[in-house]
Amino acid sequence: MTHERDRKSLLAINIGLGVNIFLAIIKTTFGILGNSPALLAEGINSTSDVAYYIAASIVVRMANQPADHEHPYGHRQFESIGSLIIGSFVVTTALAVFWDAADKIWGFIIGSATSQIAHPFTLWVAFGTVIIKIILSLYTRKLGRETHNPIVKALAYDHRNDLFSASAATIGIFLGQRGFPWVDPLAGALVAFLILRTGIYILRESSIDLMAAVPNFELAEQVVNLLKDIQGVKQVEELQAHRFGPHIVVALTIGIDGSLTVTEGDAIASRVEKTLINSISNIRRVHVHYHPAKKEHADMTIEEIVNQTYK
Repeated sequence: MTHERDRKSLLAINIGLGVNIFLAIIKTTFGILGNSPALLAEGINSTSDVAYYIAASIVVRMANQPADHEHPYGHRQFESIGSLIIGSFVVTTALAVFWDAADKIWGFIIGSATSQIAHPFTLWVAFGTVIIKIILSLYTRKLGRETHNPIVKALAYDHRNDLFSASAATIGIFLGQRGFPWVDPLAGALVAFLILRTGIYILRESSIDLMAAVPNFELAEQVVNLLKDIQGVKQVEELQAHRFGPHIVVALTIGIDGSLTVTEGDAIASRVEKTLINSISNIRRVHVHYHPAKKEHADMTIEEIVNQTYK
């Protein structure tokens, strides 16, 4: 299962890398020869994509390293680090696109910008990029859902951003050829905001994965409902979870009958561990602490169980 996940993750990266190398060469060449600043900017964008696809490939291979004494849960956190790198690149790209668009818009306002009609073939190159990015976006998003790899998910968002950017370039070239050159930078500025929003989202999600945060309420509710059916578990008092790439390590405190022996309590804890690992696919390890059930914890809500950690 893990091997298949790694294979699909590298497949998403290698396809994206190969396509972006091809697009960088084509768009940059025809952007220069076809006198199209919009297509040239797209070529530069694809060139920057190549750089962080290479970085993503390196990070995924580092994440595939097996567990060792210093990293008992493996090196999957590298995936979140890689996602953080991609998010930073996306934000940088958004700022660069917006700055370039704002500069062009200002040029049209003060009258210093010159209107140059791009060669008709540049429109077809830009439109072809849109089609390619639609296919890549859908396919990479599918692989992201299958692998739960934050890097692959981030790359799917990046393909979507490239789709927006290429669409704006296509519209800009089309209308520029018909006497409306100012539409190109205006569309670019709007696309920059969409790219920036995506970059911030990627940074936020990858940062959450790197933090030792309590579980979301969906996971907490799933765990509590599973424990209700386990004989001997009277209550759940604390619940924590930490992500290691696609895996989750759970630490929880349960209340049991205080008259039970240590051996009986250990048997209950083992049932809890086995049930959670078998029922929730991405849980790798469960640490269970048990003690006599307390009356004040009898009717705790999911929110109270999660927040109990900080009391």
